[in-house]
Amino acid sequence: MVAAFKILRDVLVERLRKREMANLAGAVSIMLVLGLPGPEMGVRVLFATLLNVLVYLNNDYCDVEFDLYAPGKDWQKARFLRANMGAAVAAQVALVMALTVLATWWDPGLFIALIVGGGICWAYSARLKHMPGVDVAAMIIWGVTMPLTGVPIERVLGWWLVLQLGLFSGVFESIQVLRDRVEDRTLGVQTTAVALGQRRTLALIRALALLAAGFMIATLDIWAGLLVASAAVLPCRRGQVPQYWDRVRVIFGVAWLVACARIYLAGASDGLLVSIPVTAGIPAWIS
Repeated sequence: MVAAFKILRDVLVERLRKREMANLAGAVSIMLVLGLPGPEMGVRVLFATLLNVLVYLNNDYCDVEFDLYAPGKDWQKARFLRANMGAAVAAQVALVMALTVLATWWDPGLFIALIVGGGICWAYSARLKHMPGVDVAAMIIWGVTMPLTGVPIERVLGWWLVLQLGLFSGVFESIQVLRDRVEDRTLGVQTTAVALGQRRTLALIRALALLAAGFMIATLDIWAGLLVASAAVLPCRRGQVPQYWDRVRVIFGVAWLVACARIYLAGASDGLLVSIPVTAGIPAWIS
């Protein structure tokens, strides 16, 4: 029991320190835009937090042998996990049970995030992140389904917002594999960046950034979308991918906050092609 709690704590602390739980912030911002009541937000934040701990623990579990020797990894944490694999399995089972109870009690729509989001993360950790092209596609699906923890299933605007976050995730994953390209190639790990090389991976990143910008301009907010488009022209010099990633995250983060604020104040999105009221439900919006 003590080992399981330590493993869970280590996962949560490390991911918060590395700013790798952005989907949780995305879910919270969507809840605020949709105007969800406080008790519902509390349950959904709890669900999202537990789901993040589950998927990141599963990633550490699958990668433990690699993390024991990889440069830049917390070897002490990896050694503790390797010595307590049974506790790690028990912790994952307990998290799945807790999430199942929460989804059944509060909103069965949360099972989408649990099954699809958690499932794609498990598949990514086990296999998909070593498959060029599929690694980026998997993270787009992840980027859509994980923030669904903040969306009542019938709220139309919430679905458009998580689609935007999914496109952002495709850009972030492409930058991440570019950052790790040399290390992955040395270890014989095949990723999109290893397969494409530096120049073509950068071209993919810029194309995905333009796609994300176009979607935001068309459906959510024109001005925020133009800000996203500016990321497509950022320079990225060899050896400076981490700094490039930070700049892209700042641009996307500011654009997201601008879009959310403008939608919240106006009560609807302000896209070039569609305007979706915050309160719109699926049946009413279709009709």
